[in-house]
Amino acid sequence: MPKVFRPSHRETRILSKIETSKERSRKKAIGDLREHIDPLSNSIAMKLIENKLIETSNKNGIEQEIKTYLENLIHAQDFDIDYKIAPFRNLSHQPHIVTLYLTAHVIENLINHKDIVDIYGSDEDIYFCIHREVNKVIPL
Repeated sequence: MPKVFRPSHRETRILSKIETSKERSRKKAIGDLREHIDPLSNSIAMKLIENKLIETSNKNGIEQEIKTYLENLIHAQDFDIDYKIAPFRNLSHQPHIVTLYLTAHVIENLINHKDIVDIYGSDEDIYFCIHREVNKVIPL
């Protein structure tokens, strides 16, 4: 007969604090994003092009698309965010919610954009390129 694990009150309290702090940092990152959408979308689009991770015929179209993704993140529900980032959670040990969400959109949706010629690099390359720019504006 298998042993039933029943966490003690102390363990439950610690786990609750961990979950609360993760949720708080997630809400703070999304809240901070509201103030920095324009410069962030510009810098991310530029870095993706400079690092040759995406090839495009129109940089402004890509910047506008990234801005739209960031605005969607601000208004998205928790379930929608979790659903979108689920395949990419293992890209980093402490993933940044904004970076994960944007990476998911770049990999899954941006490829179909009319101004995109092609997307190069691995998922990790795209994640870390985006993360450098996001971390400058919205550190964890």
